[in-house]
Amino acid sequence: MAITDAMITHIAKTIIGESVTTFAEANAYIGVGDSPTAFAASQTDLQAATNKVRVAMDPGYPQRSTNALKFRATFGESDGNFAWQEWGVFNASSGGTMANRKVESKGTKSSGSWVFEVTLTPTIGS
Repeated sequence: MAITDAMITHIAKTIIGESVTTFAEANAYIGVGDSPTAFAASQTDLQAATNKVRVAMDPGYPQRSTNALKFRATFGESDGNFAWQEWGVFNASSGGTMANRKVESKGTKSSGSWVFEVTLTPTIGS
């Protein structure tokens, strides 16, 4: 998982006991947008100009198994009705820390509800 510079700082702060906003159920979000701009570790938000949205975790998420973190959010009828070209995990409904950003086509949502589930497995090295 390619993580952002902001997430590396977040982890460092956590290790030494500085106050940080966690990625717990009450404040974790999955965001989607329509920008195909390449990932850069310095990015702090999705790159879409207007078509982007963050949705809160479903009840009981995130979950952890060893070093694998599972996030799941349900995008309702009016959430994210555009081409999903990028996604990320956040610890706030706006601003906050973007843990990662992935550029990949997930299809075009035009109606209905979509459930987005992702497992992030941080690793050391390349």
